[in-house]
Amino acid sequence: SDYYFDEPKYDEETARFKSLFYEAPLRAKVKLVNHRNKSTKEQEVYLGDFPIMTNRGTFIINGIERVVVSQLIRSAGIFFAADAFKARKLFGAKIIPNRGAWLEFGTDPDGTVNVKIDRHRKTPVTNLLRIFGLEKNEEIIKTFSDVDKGPLKFIEATLKKDAAKSVPASYTEIYKRLRPGDLATPENAKSLIDAMFQRIDRYNLSRVGRFKFNQRLGIKNKESQVLDLQDLILVVKEIIKLNNSPLAEPDDIDHLGNRRIRAVGELLQNRLYVGFARLRRIIQDRMSTLDLETLTATQLINARPLVAIIKEFFASSQLSQFMDQVNPLSELEHKRRLSAMGPGGLTRERAGFEVRDVHISYYGRICPIETPEGQNIGLISHLANYARLNEYGFLETPYLKVKNGKVTQKVIWLNALDEEKYKIAQGSTELDSNKRIIKDNVEVRFGGKPETYPKEQVELIDSAPNQMVGVAASLVPFLEHDDANRALMGSNMQRQAVPSIKPQAPLVSTGIEEKAAFDSGRLLIAESDGEVLEVDGRSIVVEEAGKKKRNYLIHKFRRSNYYTCISQRPLVKKGQKIKKGDVLADCASTEAGVLALGQNLLVAFISWEGANFEDAIILSERVRKDDLFTSIYIEDFYCDIRDTKLGPEVTTPDIPNVPEDKLKNLDEEGIIRIGAEVNAGDILVGKISPKGEVELTSEEKLLRAVFGEKAADVRDASLVLPHGKSGRVVGIKIFSRDRGDKLEPGVIKKIQIDIAQLRKVRAGDKLAGRHGNKGVISQVRPAEDMPYLEDGTPVDIILNPLGIASRMNLGQVFETHLGMAAHKLGYRAVTPVFVGADEYQIKDELKKAGLPETGKITLYDGRTGQPFSQPITVGYIYMMKLNHLVEDKIHMRSTGPYSLITQQPLGGKAQFGGQRFGEMEVWALEGYGAAHCLQEMLTIKSDDVFGRGAAFESIIRGERIKNPSIPSAFNVLVNELKALALGVEAVKKENLKHETQNPKQTDL
Repeated sequence: SDYYFDEPKYDEETARFKSLFYEAPLRAKVKLVNHRNKSTKEQEVYLGDFPIMTNRGTFIINGIERVVVSQLIRSAGIFFAADAFKARKLFGAKIIPNRGAWLEFGTDPDGTVNVKIDRHRKTPVTNLLRIFGLEKNEEIIKTFSDVDKGPLKFIEATLKKDAAKSVPASYTEIYKRLRPGDLATPENAKSLIDAMFQRIDRYNLSRVGRFKFNQRLGIKNKESQVLDLQDLILVVKEIIKLNNSPLAEPDDIDHLGNRRIRAVGELLQNRLYVGFARLRRIIQDRMSTLDLETLTATQLINARPLVAIIKEFFASSQLSQFMDQVNPLSELEHKRRLSAMGPGGLTRERAGFEVRDVHISYYGRICPIETPEGQNIGLISHLANYARLNEYGFLETPYLKVKNGKVTQKVIWLNALDEEKYKIAQGSTELDSNKRIIKDNVEVRFGGKPETYPKEQVELIDSAPNQMVGVAASLVPFLEHDDANRALMGSNMQRQAVPSIKPQAPLVSTGIEEKAAFDSGRLLIAESDGEVLEVDGRSIVVEEAGKKKRNYLIHKFRRSNYYTCISQRPLVKKGQKIKKGDVLADCASTEAGVLALGQNLLVAFISWEGANFEDAIILSERVRKDDLFTSIYIEDFYCDIRDTKLGPEVTTPDIPNVPEDKLKNLDEEGIIRIGAEVNAGDILVGKISPKGEVELTSEEKLLRAVFGEKAADVRDASLVLPHGKSGRVVGIKIFSRDRGDKLEPGVIKKIQIDIAQLRKVRAGDKLAGRHGNKGVISQVRPAEDMPYLEDGTPVDIILNPLGIASRMNLGQVFETHLGMAAHKLGYRAVTPVFVGADEYQIKDELKKAGLPETGKITLYDGRTGQPFSQPITVGYIYMMKLNHLVEDKIHMRSTGPYSLITQQPLGGKAQFGGQRFGEMEVWALEGYGAAHCLQEMLTIKSDDVFGRGAAFESIIRGERIKNPSIPSAFNVLVNELKALALGVEAVKKENLKHETQNPKQTDL
């Protein structure tokens, strides 16, 4: 072909390891034609390196996995809108091209039809018709005579308003609106306006725009991507028809028939259009300066502007996002995300309620549940389970054909506009064993409204009950019993579940856990049939047909974008026969190929001494002992060794003024050994950098002469583990200029230390179920203190029963009861959304398990052994530990850094700051009259420099703290007043001399 990609420069692993792009060079055949001597030269040119998509649908940019989110925007084409005027509507239209000037048609109350070109002043539409070829007034009136029959004659009213009577005058009139103040002649007006509408590079409806135009106006088989006279006539006719029809309604711009998806290819294509325009300018400039006889294509083409635009798009576009990699579900859902924001889209400040609201056309295309809770609500959404894009970027969803009340296997994919023409039954409609609809009258959707029709008239049926919702919402069992707000929280929080080291598949599931895990790209899947030859922690070797061996590498302890651990565990044994598509290895959040985001815990819904007040959670020590919520976090720390003006920095274990025990884990290069246990303040890389020479005293010269110069002229610049961090060193990477690694200017060597930390569950961590039932652990109690069942089994978790009634998420109660039955009977319950187990089925299962139908059991207090006065709801619930761990949030400080100007402690954990005692807190202490506390807060605990130093010394010596002095805030105020030319001086009270008779005026 005329263009192709070479093999990628590096494989994915190398790109990730060395923080590079996973990219491949693009080469194209170019023909250079010299029109003077009719010679042609063909040559292959290099057009830059393009990032390549991995088989998981991501891009590796600077060693980091990123996802390009699809954009949901208003489609190019034509839309009819209406303005209310008194008791009637005045219709207009907007023609939105893919590239070029917008045309906005409108109707005035007097019947004039006008047009605005690119938001400039309006002009009568007859001017536009004239320049497109409808020249005479009689022709114009005759063309519209078949529709302009109402009491108000729109075309005649427009011609009356039209000052121009000829084509040149029409050009001039439009030019005056486009370029007010410029000299308008028919010639320059014609050249500007013709180029504006007839050149394909200046005006382009695009294939989508033409498709929408044809669809709305009933045009057949027209493919031209520029406007012509026939198009404009049809637009004006439609406006007149709508104005004359009292029941006419404007187009709904929020309908998914009028909004389309721009996926990564199209987004990149739009940026490349800009890059090629720059490339064209460069080529034209070079053609005018280089010798035409010896010219070659490679001399003309410089790929830099193209590469710069692509790199900028992937590195900084609003739609190129740092991949959400907390667990496999968050990864999958990030790739299925749709954003209405980004270039050419909406901004969250300007987006109104209508755009954000769930639309009827979302059914089966966009999940109505999953969206953020903050300011982006409704602007960011997710694809529904079975939605797909058609060739124009519109969302389609599948339906099964129904013939005479019987469901066939024929699948029809429909977009949002076509769907409204059919009578469609919902997925939970009851069918008999022959796939016939049981009820005679069926609830259907028709024309976007719910109706009831005889079963013989039903044309289509949903292909599955969970067709309406997205992946995360389909993972919530009994979703139909949850309030929508809580279902939204439940769906969103599953994406924040931290992988634990012992994953457990849910006892109560919906049946799509396997599919979600499989499609996430995190599992190791067999690519063909074969037999397992070898298995260890690093790889699986499979012998395929023809004695061919395939080696599958297993990822161990890799850091994800969110510092969680990506680790795979083999599932197959040596000698095992496998089929194509079998799961060979689990990942961090799966068990035997089933998505496992949390743990099954024995729950009791009971208020317990106020310890579970306000959604707090009481957890058993057993959960911590058995490592049920234990997770691994991996963080990396970097150290750059630079070449400074005074000489290069050096890594060494010989650091001045550092005790021996701090250096015991460093090797001869000064780098910490793998496997070392480190805490905050420990040295990871010993580094010294040269210090500027200063004039020495004679004593220092003598000391130098005796002890050598080493200690004096270097300073300690070691990489130290920051406060609040600890763990074990699991990886060391060294990048050096000598080995050919690409480093920033001035850097000789870069060292990366990976530290893994095992985090057990503790009080302050956030736990959540799948129904939006979230809470913070208030206590981790010994198992012997927890309430226990009759057989002595203590419960694992205590939740507050008050968290159910007002929240209306009854799904958790259904899950608890069914979980108890499933645990007793030893199976995994599968209850799909919208067609899950009902109350009677759950009661039957509880009976089979030998449990009371109510699901309530007598519990005994673990501390006293006495039974509680009422039976209590007990069962198994699936809980997840979310990525909001107290260890990352808890923070304390005694002394630390201070701001230079105000001398107050800095703010925030990252700066090792203090807690701000603000204005409102001061009011509170003032209200209690706590004068000494207040003085302490505002002086020695804040910005009284001398006072806090003295207080620190007094504490060390065990003496009483002395009185505070003047805080720095006062000095700042004095300096501010000095800047206003006010000479303010602080005078001590005892030095004050009363110069006036009235001492009240001057007494401080």
